[in-house]
Amino acid sequence: MIIDFHTHIFPPKIREEREDYLRRDHAFAALYSQPEARIATAEELLASMEAAEIDRSVALGFAWSAPELCARHNDYLLEWGVRSGGRLIPFCTIQPREEDEALREGERCARAGAKGLGELRPEDQGYSLVGEGGALLAYLADRLRLALLFHVSEPVGHSYCGKGGLRLEDLWAFLVAHPETSVVAAHWGGGLLFYSLMPEVKETLRNTYFDTAASGLLYRDEIFQRASDLVGPERILLGSDFPLLTQGRQVRRVRESIPGEETQKLILGENARRLLDLAR
Repeated sequence: MIIDFHTHIFPPKIREEREDYLRRDHAFAALYSQPEARIATAEELLASMEAAEIDRSVALGFAWSAPELCARHNDYLLEWGVRSGGRLIPFCTIQPREEDEALREGERCARAGAKGLGELRPEDQGYSLVGEGGALLAYLADRLRLALLFHVSEPVGHSYCGKGGLRLEDLWAFLVAHPETSVVAAHWGGGLLFYSLMPEVKETLRNTYFDTAASGLLYRDEIFQRASDLVGPERILLGSDFPLLTQGRQVRRVRESIPGEETQKLILGENARRLLDLAR
C-alpha cells in the first residue's frame, strides 16, 4: 500500500472565486496570490493517484482564519472521504481561538471520518502553540485519537511563499508539553530531526513523524537516508505536497534514495497505515 500523507485539495468554489478568498484570508493570499500557485480538486487528486499508482492520500485542510471557512472546507474533505471509498483520508482544520466552536468542530469531523487535524499553521491563524490553542489541539488529538500535522518553518535557508506558519522552537515546546500526542511535522519538521542526535530530543520525538513534502524544493535527495539514520525509517512518511509537486516523482525519490525494499515499504505506506490504524 502506498499512502501520500501530504496533499491539498479545495472545493471548486474556492478556485472559481479565488480573488474573493484572497481578499478574505491573509494566509490564503500569502500562498495562492500568484497565478501559478495551483489549486486542485478532489477529482484531480484522484486522477493523480491513478497515474502515480498511489492507493490512498491524506487530503489536508487549510488554516483559515474564520471558523466558518474551516468548516466549509472540512465539509468538502469529509464528503470526498466517503465518495472516494476511503481513498482520500480527511485531515480537517479548526480555529482554536474560538474554543467552544473548535471543540465542536473537531468532534464533528472525527465522528464523520477525519483521521487528523492539519495542515496546522498556528501563526497564520493567530494563536500560540505553546498556549491555550496548543493545549486544545492536544486535548482533541488525544481524546479523539487524531494525528496533528503541522507546517513547520526552517529557521534558516531561502525564503518562499508560505514559509512561515510555525516556528521550530514553538513546535519543540509543544512536543515537550505533550509527548504522547501523535504529531506529524511536515517538510521534515523544519530540520527538527537533525537535533535527534541529542538524547533528550530523540526521546521526546518518540511519537513524532516527519513527512517528505516538498523535499525537492528544500533539500538534496540525500535527506532521505540521513533522516532514516537519525530518527529511523519507521518515523518517516511519504508526502508529495500535491499539487505543488507531482506524486509520482516523490515516490521515485524514495525508491532511488533509500536502499532495501522493506525500508521503502515503511516510508511509502506502512508507517502511515499503522499511525492512522488503517486496514490493509
